[in-house]
Amino acid sequence: MNEREIAVSVRGLTKNYGKSQVLKGVDFEIPKGSVFCLLGSNGAGKTTIIHILTTRLKPNAGEARICGYDAVKQPAKARRHFSLTGQYAAVDELLTARENLIMIGRLFHIQNPKQKADELLRRFGLTADAHKAVSAYSGGMRRRLDIAMSLTADPEIIFLDEPTTGLDPQNRLEMWQIVRELTKSGITIFLTTQYLDEAERLADTIAILNDGKIVKQGTPEGLKSLIVGSSLVLYFETAADLAKAKERLDGSSLSADNDALTLSITTDGRMKAVAEIIDRLSDLSVTQMEQKRASIEDVFLQLVTKEANQ
Repeated sequence: MNEREIAVSVRGLTKNYGKSQVLKGVDFEIPKGSVFCLLGSNGAGKTTIIHILTTRLKPNAGEARICGYDAVKQPAKARRHFSLTGQYAAVDELLTARENLIMIGRLFHIQNPKQKADELLRRFGLTADAHKAVSAYSGGMRRRLDIAMSLTADPEIIFLDEPTTGLDPQNRLEMWQIVRELTKSGITIFLTTQYLDEAERLADTIAILNDGKIVKQGTPEGLKSLIVGSSLVLYFETAADLAKAKERLDGSSLSADNDALTLSITTDGRMKAVAEIIDRLSDLSVTQMEQKRASIEDVFLQLVTKEANQ
């Protein structure tokens, strides 16, 4: 990939805290105008990577570049190209939304901060509430304002660190739409999230971080293809029939939920295999059946478990 097409480049990144090595040689590249999602369990090193890329922390070794600028050697130049939105909205609750945006505009020394504030209020649907104190805002409104503030200086890259934490389903969907609109305008998104369905819906590229290393990265579809086959989920009317089904399919790759009266069976995805299972259970009280493809959650759990067992 041409260097001019790369927004973020990380090579051989390592970080130690005393005797503990948090990052163990991390490598990835993020094309401009794309959504890159970093997944990992708590303590895997996600926050450390963000802190290094946003010039808040220095690595022990390796290189991190933002739009071609070294985040360690050229931090001031790197900072001109990104903004960071953390898990919690960094807004002043005593000010109105418009006052927050004007304040940030003045801190960045942009021309006509009032005009910029009004443009962002319109863009994020906050004009009607522009003169209300932020303390009266809902969680979703605060998050929209927080991202609007991140766009004040027209960054090329936005780091979104778990942006939908604590939001209800409707506000999560609104946030997803905002991310899509940002990328359409050419902005690069670096996303971390605890919701794996969010990564699957939004990301162009997903990297899975475990024990300080990237264990796998690729497109959502590419990662899901690592798991061959699919799951057949059967819903039973009685616990007795669920138990009978488990006995008849003994030796198959299956898992049962005795409370929900469901049985999940891993198959190769072919209709013949599904038909054989249904035939063997035809006299039992199966009330519903559905076939599920592998999800990013399945891939994540499989890769992390595999790494833990090695």
